[in-house]
Amino acid sequence: MNKTKEIWIAGFALFSLFFGAGNLILPPSLGIKAGLDWWIVVLGFAITAVAIPILAIFAHAKLQGTLYDFGKKVSPVFSTVYCMLIYVISIAIPSPRTAAVTHEMTVQPFFETTPLFTSVIYFILVFIFAINRTRVIGLIGKFLTPIIVLILLIIIGIAIFGSPRTVNPSSFTTPFVDGLLEGYQTFDAIGGVVVGAVIIISLNYSSHTTFDAKRRLIRKAGLIAGSGLLLIYGGLILSGSLFSSTFAENASRTEVLSSLSTQTLGNLGTTFLSVLVALACFTTAVGIVTGTADYVKGICNNSKNAFIITAAIASIIGVIVGSYQVDLIITLAVPALMFLYPITIVLILLNIVPDKYASKFVFRAVVLVTFIFSITDFLGFIVPRESLTGIKSIIPLAEHSLGWVLPALLVFVFINLVVKKKTANE
Repeated sequence: MNKTKEIWIAGFALFSLFFGAGNLILPPSLGIKAGLDWWIVVLGFAITAVAIPILAIFAHAKLQGTLYDFGKKVSPVFSTVYCMLIYVISIAIPSPRTAAVTHEMTVQPFFETTPLFTSVIYFILVFIFAINRTRVIGLIGKFLTPIIVLILLIIIGIAIFGSPRTVNPSSFTTPFVDGLLEGYQTFDAIGGVVVGAVIIISLNYSSHTTFDAKRRLIRKAGLIAGSGLLLIYGGLILSGSLFSSTFAENASRTEVLSSLSTQTLGNLGTTFLSVLVALACFTTAVGIVTGTADYVKGICNNSKNAFIITAAIASIIGVIVGSYQVDLIITLAVPALMFLYPITIVLILLNIVPDKYASKFVFRAVVLVTFIFSITDFLGFIVPRESLTGIKSIIPLAEHSLGWVLPALLVFVFINLVVKKKTANE
């Protein structure tokens, strides 16, 4: 196969793995709140929803291992716990969210059924598809993503050239930070450390048997996927901004996406998009449940029973959490993301820098400091914010839920410039 063609195929495949239909509900709603500051919000959103996930792919290109390899320099115990948390959160939040999105966008507008009923039927099917490992999911995903992308590009194009041109003022006081933190909700950084391993395994069965050949292909494919994500996310944020005056102030995220598609494509286009989004959500849920069950199966001596039990538990959790509204699930996800995302980001960044700057000591120190200084961000969404005012006032950026950033950076620089230099002189 032609190398250029192979790179583009890998890029589109990677884009498909990142492209969760649930993520589509975030950018338009963000654009409505951003107003004229939409481009600043795009910059923040692009860091956590595009740049960091693609850097995770670059890290995989360097490591060419598994998710476990991302944290093994800290310690084997840490890496094992980290992997378990990644998979637990995946089946507890993004997987159930796909069921909630399906209900609100595809079922609720046409049928008078409860969210619980939809969630039960949805995850019964997810469980059946997961334990049978049917190829139908792969085939649907292969043809589904290009169609959804085409429809979204049409929506974005019509929004840009046919919007009311009455843009509401921004409701954000710090649009860049708000965009950056909303990017957490895409789960794309977590997706990057998970799906990167999938790409590595796939390439192990291809003609790219050498380390350098796989690294070059993965990096180029990552740039293609990242460009696609930036185009879609940025276009939807801009579209939400341009149509901001047409939405109710309390409109939910799914209502915003549905209304935006109706205003640009009409009722028929909205119905078509809703069905496609539901199918895309379903493939995402099956992928998460199957991936989690595979991980547990691997640590249980390839036990088939472990796979089935894990898939069943993941489906039951999906039924329970998926019966709630999408916006509530997103709200419930915030504390978990505030705890896990900073650690994931620093692991990604440490794994892409040259090894001479990322020793085991650097890994351990930076991850520990990140964990300590992200505690206030995590607690800020659990306990009353007033009780943390004192400590947040002395930690730079803590008021913006980014209190871990400067301490982690300073520790990284201090160890590499000061400690290493002192050790060398001795």
